[in-house]
Amino acid sequence: MIASISGTVIDVRIDSVVISVGGVGMHIFCAPNDIAGLRVGEDASLFTSLIVREESLTLYGFANAESRELFEIVQSVSGFGPKLAFTIIATFKPDDLRTAIGSGDIARLTKTPGVGSKGAQRLILELKDKIGYAPGQPHLQGQSSEWADQVTQALVGLGWSNRDATSAIDRLTEDEVANSADVAFILRRALQILAN
Repeated sequence: MIASISGTVIDVRIDSVVISVGGVGMHIFCAPNDIAGLRVGEDASLFTSLIVREESLTLYGFANAESRELFEIVQSVSGFGPKLAFTIIATFKPDDLRTAIGSGDIARLTKTPGVGSKGAQRLILELKDKIGYAPGQPHLQGQSSEWADQVTQALVGLGWSNRDATSAIDRLTEDEVANSADVAFILRRALQILAN
């Protein structure tokens, strides 16, 4: 799997970008908000998910690892392929999606093009316990995406899956998160959680 891409932006389109990596232009579909920050001639880094089909290889790009992971999780829901999952991730910030699913907000989820009430119900039913949290519920993952991304990348680099890494981060206590400026401390605690 191509988990990330770094290189020079050589083309910016309405729904995608082309990034030159080692002399090869990689075409990557991105959300409008992510595309808005990219400029031709500048270096860029994106977290990516490669979708393999018989007739095509498609790369989807994300500004952070959490969005990429949510994209992959949403596809596990019956009836949600990569295009619809990408539309959902492009529509919602990660915390907003988690909150909508955790609180069972069907009306909010159905504002996404292509998601009807039955689809929204399936999202809630299948993902509420995996990724959702209701308003007021502590959600450590969303409190500092910078350190969470760093710890997730480190754990994945050590051989853990994205799901395991996110689970470990979500299980950190509020006192431990207060030390989130010390990424090494958080990483050690996450490793201790995963080892148990």
